[in-house]
Amino acid sequence: MSSIDNILELKHISKLYPGVVALDDVSLSIRRGEIHALVGENGAGKSTLIKTCSGAIEPTKGEIIINGETFSSMTPKLSESKGIGVIYQEFNLVGDLSVAENIFLGRAIRKGVIVDQRAMEAEAKKILDSLNINIDPRTLVKRLSVGYQQMVEIAKAMSQNAQVLIMDEPSAPLTSAEVESMFAIVDQLKENGVTIIYISHRLEEIFRLCDRITVLRDGQYVTTLNTAETNQDELVKYMVGRELTEIYPARDPGCIKEEVVFEARDVCGNGDKNISLQIHKGEVLGLGGLVGAGRTEFAELVFGMEPKTSGSFFMNGKEIAPKSPKEAINLGIGLVPEDRKAKGALLGLSIRNNINMPIYPKISKGSVIDTKKENEIAEKYKEEISIKTPNLEQLVKNLSGGNQQKVILAKWLAADSEMLIFDEPTRGIDVGAKQEIYTLINTLVEQGKTVLMISSEMEELMGMSDRIIVLSEGRVTGELTREEFDQETIMRYASTREVE
Repeated sequence: MSSIDNILELKHISKLYPGVVALDDVSLSIRRGEIHALVGENGAGKSTLIKTCSGAIEPTKGEIIINGETFSSMTPKLSESKGIGVIYQEFNLVGDLSVAENIFLGRAIRKGVIVDQRAMEAEAKKILDSLNINIDPRTLVKRLSVGYQQMVEIAKAMSQNAQVLIMDEPSAPLTSAEVESMFAIVDQLKENGVTIIYISHRLEEIFRLCDRITVLRDGQYVTTLNTAETNQDELVKYMVGRELTEIYPARDPGCIKEEVVFEARDVCGNGDKNISLQIHKGEVLGLGGLVGAGRTEFAELVFGMEPKTSGSFFMNGKEIAPKSPKEAINLGIGLVPEDRKAKGALLGLSIRNNINMPIYPKISKGSVIDTKKENEIAEKYKEEISIKTPNLEQLVKNLSGGNQQKVILAKWLAADSEMLIFDEPTRGIDVGAKQEIYTLINTLVEQGKTVLMISSEMEELMGMSDRIIVLSEGRVTGELTREEFDQETIMRYASTREVE
């Protein structure tokens, strides 16, 4: 195929950071009008590569060729002018402005010196209509669902005449219904002649949408495959460099004991109503339900982030009432939160600092930290759960999502938490790192720890749980043992309005 058919080519792209090779001589071509998937484990180099295209970072070496024009590096303004648009996982929208104002943010349509609001609204409506998006351009963005906010981001890119649209984990924050709407828009974009680079850890989406798939591993190009000529097993093997014969590793059922470690009795608060449940020593209790069912809200009550209004919690038979995360930690409870970047880790601090954060009072005399112990503990858990890093001084924000999740887990292992709450433990994490997290969860319960796991992924919920409690509208609507696990039954409980 001649280069004239390629809208974007990357040739010998490398990006070096101190102690880290983020990209190592990567070359690939994107054909005009295709949907091209970019896949690989966390840390494979996907984000670095797309930031090279968008001008967010400058490559150490290599060339970027857009429509036959060659550049040694891009700037955001140059990239935009050459027709490249990017929709990142974190949206770049202003909530207090309207849809139209966001679409034309920084490029307002003016009549003389006055902003022409009507013209912007009319132009925004044209763009939204062309994508079959039914949103009033006068609506404030903060009043939109996450799914609609993503559509505004797509419309914004189209208003800048994007010829290549890069979508980074676009389905991660969306509900199932919103994902289907997003798929329809991606199909429409392709029909309109837009080339799409699609990044996702959800392989079923890749096979649903994409024409070709490029695999990166450890910052290097591995292969490009025609989607119609491959399958998920082959793709996973290329991504992780090995076959994953069991995504959900087997666990010894004998590790579950009769002893009840944690109990909630008729707990209300934070939107939840009369929740009662028990978790046994060595058990993984799954908490299922739809978005907004009250699962994260329950975790926040247990961890002392929000106050309960009634009911009781018990730990090893003794009533507890944590009024803060600090009190919960002292009671032996740890939380790996859904939003690891905002609530789970201190991104601007080192791995060493993050791992030791809950136990600094224990390894300090007064205000003096025992640095030898601090380093020993950090090194121990770095090795024990295979955190990939050149050193312990690496800032957590520079790690891949899977390794950030491991740092948060290491923090609670160091604190010797008796019960761990995992809220969406593998969201935004690649298939190889997922299996490592699952293996770690198994290790924890086999060591006698107790796990409460919240997950929106049905396969994960059934693959990892010993029992599943389902919530709907803040109430418990069903409980299933492993023998009773069934997707339809779980969905029926999750959609139930009245307690059965």
